[in-house]
Amino acid sequence: MKRRTFLKNTAAASLPLLMGGFPIQAIARNHALARAMSCETDRVLVLIQLNGGNDGLNTLIPLDQYSILSSARSNVLIPANKTLSLTTETALHPAMTGFKNLYDDEKMSIVQGAGYPDPNFSHFRSTDIWTTASASNEKLSTGWIGRYLETEHPAYPAGYPNTDFPDPLAITIGSIVSTTCQGPVANASLAISSLEAFDQLLTGGTAPAPNTPYGTELTFLRQSMAQTNEYLAAVQAAAQLGSNQSSLYPATGQNRLADQLKIVAQLISGGLKTPFYIVNQGGYDTHANQVDGSDPAIGSHATLLGQLSEAVMAFQDDLDKQQLDDRVVGMTYSEFGRRIVSNFSLGTDHGAAAPLFVFGTHANPMIHGQSPSLPTNPGPQDNLPMQFDFRSVYGSILMDWFCVDELLVKDLLYEDFQYIPVLKDTNVALDAMVDSSLVSLEQNFPNPFQNQTLIRFETPAARVKITLFNNEGKEIRVIFEREVTAGKHEFMLDVSDLAAGIYHCRLQCKDQVRTKMMVLSK
Repeated sequence: MKRRTFLKNTAAASLPLLMGGFPIQAIARNHALARAMSCETDRVLVLIQLNGGNDGLNTLIPLDQYSILSSARSNVLIPANKTLSLTTETALHPAMTGFKNLYDDEKMSIVQGAGYPDPNFSHFRSTDIWTTASASNEKLSTGWIGRYLETEHPAYPAGYPNTDFPDPLAITIGSIVSTTCQGPVANASLAISSLEAFDQLLTGGTAPAPNTPYGTELTFLRQSMAQTNEYLAAVQAAAQLGSNQSSLYPATGQNRLADQLKIVAQLISGGLKTPFYIVNQGGYDTHANQVDGSDPAIGSHATLLGQLSEAVMAFQDDLDKQQLDDRVVGMTYSEFGRRIVSNFSLGTDHGAAAPLFVFGTHANPMIHGQSPSLPTNPGPQDNLPMQFDFRSVYGSILMDWFCVDELLVKDLLYEDFQYIPVLKDTNVALDAMVDSSLVSLEQNFPNPFQNQTLIRFETPAARVKITLFNNEGKEIRVIFEREVTAGKHEFMLDVSDLAAGIYHCRLQCKDQVRTKMMVLSK
């Protein structure tokens, strides 16, 4: 049986536990992470989940498409003179000064158009896709990190923890464990349910049980579960030994994401060898009142992005000051982006692809991909097609940060994995990279066209895949996939079976992606 088939058919289980009087669910029982001894064994990945679907077009603004955006989303679009310019073509939301500083300091890598081929616009289903790294048409019972950890520790949870692996393998700052860490037998994540609970952990105290029948049961449950809580001592010791050195954190309670990242930094500082941390920021489902009616540069979305930027900047500053920055990288993700056209409620509706940010000393300081190609007059259903499959970002980090073999990455994630150099100075797979100047995709000719059009491209000797997407961001078909020799190539595309409309042609050659918009008329 193929390994992924086995994983899909294996029931997941978790066991609720308590730590210091608050719930801990599905605790990980080891902390070995590198499959190759040549890889550093104390590296950390921090995932920041932006719950609700972040509006990528108001986060990373394509200045070269600004005139189209001005008509498509005039009531929410950030004034161009208020944006934070990164390049002549791209700018950040004005609230993201921390991200701008990290980019300028060469500590941020940006992936344009992260998504998947057949986008689902349900919060629940799309979140499930991102956390399990499944295809849109399959459902997995395991998370992408959980599957990776299972390859490292196939006997888990039997015999864990032990003297060699005393620490949790993953920690979620939140009320429930993250699906990303679900393995075939148990979830590999410990959940710290609240900031108050973390304070209790530092002192070893618990909130008093109420003098009721429920309180009696709660006391009994606490005592029983404490006997099986094998990670309490390790986490508590790290919390007490650790510290925070950055003065950039806001006061406790003013920025919940910053409070979460502050805990992560403290635990890393305290010597905990947990390699995966998951934190969350909610509120990105901005169907209405995304911006202030009098000024699109302020409002609920600006507040969220400002808190995100402030939290990440403080966290990175903390790591830098404690000389922990060489061990930690972070990544943001959201279940989907938003539509090109805004709605009449000063908001945006569920969309497809959006930018993804990787940060840290080892982030490759560049923007991967191109500004999104927008139709001249976008309609309310039009979307941004993906440029990079999000699973390729996951796999590239597994390869370069945790030294996972590319063949295993393909087995854990998907066969069409595309290496993306989002990190630098690591285990970079140089053979998976190509000189960007050698890859080009010309505009199809004629355009607009009826039924047939000529596709021309140039690449080095490599395997090339060209895919057609419709304007809702859905993959229609693969129109070219083969090994090619170095040089220029062309072929005639016949789409006489397709309806008239706007389509996107996406060329993939190793780590390079090129896209062109095409107009099919009948």
